[in-house]
Amino acid sequence: MGKPKGFMELDRAIVPYRDPLVRLKDFQDISTAPLPSQMEEQGARCMDCGVPFCQSGDGCPIDNLIPEWNHLVYRGDWHQALLRLEETNNFPEFTGKVCPAPCEGACVLGITDPPVTIKNIENAIVDRGFQEGWIQPKQPLNRTGKKIAIVGSGPAGLAAADELNKLGHHVTVFERADRIGGLLTYGIPNMKLQQDVIDRRVDLLRQSGVEFVTHTNIGKKRVHEKDHLLEILKDSGVNVNCLPIEELRAKHDALLLTTGSTVARDLPIKGRSLDGIHFAMDYLTRSTKDMLDGKALSLSARGRRVIVIGGGDTGADCIGTALRQNCKNVANFELLGEPPLDRASNNPWPKWPLIYRKEYSHIEAAARSGEDPRSYCLLSKEFIGDDQGWVKGIRTIRIDWNCPTDDAPFTEIVGSEEIWDCDMILLSMGFLGPEHAISDDLQLEYDQRTNYLANVDSYESNQAGVFVAGDCRRGQSLVVWAINEGRGAAKFINRYVQELN
Repeated sequence: MGKPKGFMELDRAIVPYRDPLVRLKDFQDISTAPLPSQMEEQGARCMDCGVPFCQSGDGCPIDNLIPEWNHLVYRGDWHQALLRLEETNNFPEFTGKVCPAPCEGACVLGITDPPVTIKNIENAIVDRGFQEGWIQPKQPLNRTGKKIAIVGSGPAGLAAADELNKLGHHVTVFERADRIGGLLTYGIPNMKLQQDVIDRRVDLLRQSGVEFVTHTNIGKKRVHEKDHLLEILKDSGVNVNCLPIEELRAKHDALLLTTGSTVARDLPIKGRSLDGIHFAMDYLTRSTKDMLDGKALSLSARGRRVIVIGGGDTGADCIGTALRQNCKNVANFELLGEPPLDRASNNPWPKWPLIYRKEYSHIEAAARSGEDPRSYCLLSKEFIGDDQGWVKGIRTIRIDWNCPTDDAPFTEIVGSEEIWDCDMILLSMGFLGPEHAISDDLQLEYDQRTNYLANVDSYESNQAGVFVAGDCRRGQSLVVWAINEGRGAAKFINRYVQELN
């Protein structure tokens, strides 16, 4: 694949982001547009490696035919490259923007040299496809008469909807929010994945025959907790209807739940009830919704001293959003230690490389303040408030992971306590599992992590005709894994409805 000696002759060259100080002035795409010649040259670096680890095992979860479309790009056959990409990936414009690229971590060239720029090439292929008009809605030739309901319009739900519609089934996707996209819309900021990119794909699915119903919560009417999506919608004046699950099941031959993992991990230390402390996803959702609606921000970091607790993509997105809202300063606390620059001995290829990285927002913060906002090995001990009940600081202590105790895998370092001034804290420590309102109504079973329990192979729950896929089944994960789950569930749903009388 590629140019026979391309990997020996050509260096890795990634598509650059816009200048950090320039892009901080807006919420537009952080990326620049690649030149076709640049991508063709990078495609030439793909090796004829015999066993392409990039597309299997520890590489791509959806088994993208990466060497094939790399070679086609190198040859300048962009249309055929798109057709090969679409064989396995329903939404390459999403993964090309937000996937951390485990395929590059498993690239054989990466054993000795920087890996092929697979993510950049993937994104360039689908962008070219839209530019040339090659990507068009496709109605199935025949309809089966079978009706399938999907609850949740994130990447898993959309992937399943696409696959089931292609097979000729009538598919309706139900979403409680006012916009389709789930995590893609309200969990990922616009500068990282623009809303018009999501809307473009949703419009294609709609024109292909998929029906979308928004403002609809499946299940009994309940009083929803603070920081809940429904509470956010209520605060913004959006009316959400309730549709009983029994009614939904009665009108459809099969039901697929792709509701995501949305119960955030909390930090129940002293002072947690103070004002100014928010879950990261609540902050990102409110910020994105207000921006898309053209309204004043209901939750803004402007002028505030912000601390983000927890790393990962969501923490990085909080940093990037707070910077664009013109926060006074921002710091990021990480409980774990600073990763090494190179793979550790217990992290061999082709495993995902657990190494030090700078996300787009870390670069932005450094460009603005002169330093990386992250501090490692920090344990939060207490939130400190003022006389009005607003957070004004946080007390931390340094920890040593090399000295575990009977009570914890680390030791608190005596004398290392610090007080950090702040007036806004964002909790970005991951998610515990899915909400249980609809699953309790259905009397679904749960696994040990409170995820919806389903057959490993068939995605079917303990209730006949009820399937589950995505983060609500496997736990918090990547967009590309959600697509994998949606595609997998669609296969077995198709088999199930075909066997019905």
